[in-house]
Parts: sequence; C-alpha cells; structure tokens
Amino acid sequence: MPSSHGTDVRDPTSTKRTYPSRGRAGDEALSPPLASVVGMSIEVRPATHARFDDVATMLGPKNPASTVCWCLSHRIDAKTNKVLLGPARGEFVRALTRRRVAPGVLAYDGDEVVGWAAVAPRSELPFARSTKIPHVDDLAVWSIWCIRVRPGHRGQGIALPLLEGAVGYARAKGAPAIEGYPVDNRGRKVDLTMAYVGTRGLFERAGFTKAADTDAVSGGFPRVVMRLALS
Repeated sequence: MPSSHGTDVRDPTSTKRTYPSRGRAGDEALSPPLASVVGMSIEVRPATHARFDDVATMLGPKNPASTVCWCLSHRIDAKTNKVLLGPARGEFVRALTRRRVAPGVLAYDGDEVVGWAAVAPRSELPFARSTKIPHVDDLAVWSIWCIRVRPGHRGQGIALPLLEGAVGYARAKGAPAIEGYPVDNRGRKVDLTMAYVGTRGLFERAGFTKAADTDAVSGGFPRVVMRLALS
C-alpha cells in the first residue's frame, strides 16, 4: 500500500505511531499501526469489501471450486461450517467484509498483501461457548484466533506488526480488552499447519500477558489465554 510519511499522526487512544495513507474506496479513516521491519514497511488495514481480492489471496484456494477453511472453522457454528462447501465459503466471507466491522485485518508490504489476522468480538464466535477455553471475566472481550503470513514472506518478522494491527483495529472499535489463544511452546518448533494460533512469545512481544490456562491443545502444545486491556 502506498503511504505518505510526511507527517505523523498520533491516535489519542494509543501510544503507537500511525501514519496517514492513501486507502482504497471503502476503507475506514483509521490508519492502523505501521511498523518497521528490516528492509520493508508493513501497513495493516481492515479487511473491507474493497479489499476482498486480497482476503481471497490470503484465505482462498487455488482452485475456486475447492473447499478450504477460509478462516471460518472457528468463526461460525459447526453445523453451518459443515454445510458451507466450495465457493459458498468464499461468498460467506465476502458478505462478512460488507459488515460495519471487518472480519479481520490485512498486512501489506507496499502494494502486496502478505498477512491476515482474524479478529472479532468473542460473543460472535464459538469461543464464547467453548468448554475448553475459559472466560477470564465478563468483559465484552474481542478475540484474535488466526494469524497467517503468506508463503514467501515468513520468517521476516511480519507476524508481530500484523498482531499489533489487529489490536489497533479492536481498540478503534471500542473493545475493552482483547485476547488470543496461542500455544505455549516454550521455544520449540510448532508444526506449520497449526502455527496459525500464534505462540505465547509472539503475544507477549505485543504486550499481552497470560490470563489463564486452557484445556485446549494444538500441535501437541497446550494453549493459553493471553489478554491485553485496551481501556
């Protein structure tokens, strides 16, 4: 995404520095955190309808007729997830991008989309009814449950600004707190197919602290509730 770096603007609700940028039609006025990574500048933007093609790049299959997750497995109930097949899954996500609250955020290196993070109020998600992941309190908390960096761009430090951008979006939408459910892998390698949940270390670098243990396991590692207060 092209950006103008002439003048920096501070979000009064955040200590992070943000920058004005030229967004696409349908983008919100919010310019989420821009973070410097070695050799690149990463900008994180809401996954609005105007950016659905980039959402499809991150989540969709190479064959449009194929059935893939589309980051819906932990967003919708099991019955709906089971009956949504093939292109219907993509159309469901397209409809989500038309809502007032975007279904997630996208990371860009210049004009190229390089990452996706799913973020939403927990009350809208199966996590609200989970028997394995406890509720820490009664706050109307938001959840981050999927962090995905595009192949060819992994290992370059994109996950952290992507996570911070998701936090910034939740804050801008009035979330009082945000939480994730990463693995506590203690530095050990996480299988790539399960890495989307993130690691405790990643969340700690973004300012989260451990709030609770869970009964959930991913890739052989226990998952923990990591929480960050936003207000």
